[in-house]
Amino acid sequence: MARLVEGRLISSPPPRQYEFARLNLTYVITSKRKLAQLVQERRVQGWDDPRMPTILGLRRRGFTPQSIQAFAERIGVTKDYAWIDYSTLEGCLREDLDPQAPRAMAVLDPLSLVITNWDELMGAGALDICSAPVHPNLPELGKRQFMFGSRLWIERSDYEESPPKGFFRMFPGNKVRLKYGHVVECTGALKDAQGNITEVQARLIPNTKSGTPGSDSVKVKGVITWVSAHEGIEAEVRLYDRLFSDPQPDAGGKDFLASLNPKSLKVVQALVEPGLAQAKPAQHFQFERHGYFVADRVDHSPQRLVFNLAVGLKDSWAK
Repeated sequence: MARLVEGRLISSPPPRQYEFARLNLTYVITSKRKLAQLVQERRVQGWDDPRMPTILGLRRRGFTPQSIQAFAERIGVTKDYAWIDYSTLEGCLREDLDPQAPRAMAVLDPLSLVITNWDELMGAGALDICSAPVHPNLPELGKRQFMFGSRLWIERSDYEESPPKGFFRMFPGNKVRLKYGHVVECTGALKDAQGNITEVQARLIPNTKSGTPGSDSVKVKGVITWVSAHEGIEAEVRLYDRLFSDPQPDAGGKDFLASLNPKSLKVVQALVEPGLAQAKPAQHFQFERHGYFVADRVDHSPQRLVFNLAVGLKDSWAK
């Protein structure tokens, strides 16, 4: 039905106008002018830089359509001016990836571990096949396999010569389980001329392989991840963080460039388990203990493995 108003024919009832507040996300700027400035001044690597709040950037960082949709539904629509914490967006991504992302082991800061009695117990050059579920809650995805031998790689942070209270990983005299593998007892470490630790040494505790009878006969408090030196694959891992250190970087006329986070990107040369050689661009994984990662859409290839940190296992910015 239409009616005549001031000489014009308009529909009835008249259209209604709904107004709502803009989305303000902490540690993010959404001004196109300011984002363009970041790109033009090469403070980021382009519009698809994984630290950018663009669709291209979010995709390359590893955010899924489902996680963004869940975020929009969770925050709803409001007329009030408010800031949404960035951790809410990250939480939606964790919830989406946790039930589906395949698991894998990766060592981001490698330190050599030598099992000194391996040849004596297992035979010179012997390798032991270890297995783990692709996903702990999806048995239909099967198992992944990797080799355990006399030489492995562990995280540098997993060894302490003089451990602080509550440290249950590797230090002289302590026993730990190498996840999905055997229990070992740390005997010490080798250092270079400058005093830097170059190699951790340990002894294998017999009959403690995960999944075998009596494997739990030796009780340990620490379980650490590892990658075999025999078949570990090199990978470039890009550890992304929030682009700004100020939760409201451009509010109130602030100079947003002053709060750029100098630690928003760290690139490391990691070692990963052999199955990751088959990873496809944009495929997600959970690197056990570290977080959720995605094979980079642009740079990843079978000849050059590149993984981006999408989100950690927990909020590292929580107070």
